[in-house]
Formats: sequence, structure tokens, C-alpha cells
Amino acid sequence: MINGFIKVLLFLLLGEVVSFLLPISIPGAVIGLVLLFLWLAIRDDEDTELVGFTTLLLRHLSLLFIPASVGIMVHLDYLTREWLAILSAVLISTLASIIVTAFIAKGVKPRAGADTPESSGQ
Repeated sequence: MINGFIKVLLFLLLGEVVSFLLPISIPGAVIGLVLLFLWLAIRDDEDTELVGFTTLLLRHLSLLFIPASVGIMVHLDYLTREWLAILSAVLISTLASIIVTAFIAKGVKPRAGADTPESSGQ
């Protein structure tokens, strides 16, 4: 399990290094996650050490929400002052995401169904 933890940390470090060296505005953690995904995708077998660590990490995932909860409590006065703006931003961005997703799904669906026998009338 410790080897799985080391692998995750190494990919995080690699992502941070790539993010620091290249002029891109993608967080190093995201780059590391993509690199880890690519590494796992090209492997022929399952990485049991990584599976063991990630299973343990997912079992305790709820602990990772504690800092966010503390942050909300620390800035509660700000949230009470700006609740309307925050609520508006959340609702508008959620609505925009739903609309964009619907248009993309509508645009992709005819192309995805063109290869199936049902759509060709067979």
C-alpha cells in the first residue's frame, strides 16, 4: 500500500513540475492525474498496490471535506452578506452547464446513432 501512495505522490510531483516548467495555466494536480491515467491506460495489468491505496483513500474520502466545511464556517459572515450573489452565480452557472450539455448531447447523438443498424433502417 505504501508503494501505491508513493506512486500517487510521484505523479503529483511530476504534474507540478510540468505545470511549473510549461507556460500553461493548468494546475499540477490535474496534470499529474492525467499522467497517472495515461500510465494506467498503457499498462497491460492492474496495479494492485495502487488499487489498495486508492481503495483505502476512497473509504475515507469524507475526511477531505472537513477543510471546506471549516472554510465555510470561517467565512460565514461573508456568506451571509453576499448570499444573493453567490446563489445567483451558482444557479446561473448550473443552468448554463445544463444548457451547454444538452446542446452538445443533441449535436453528438445523431452522429453516434449513424453507425447503428437501427438508424439505417435494417
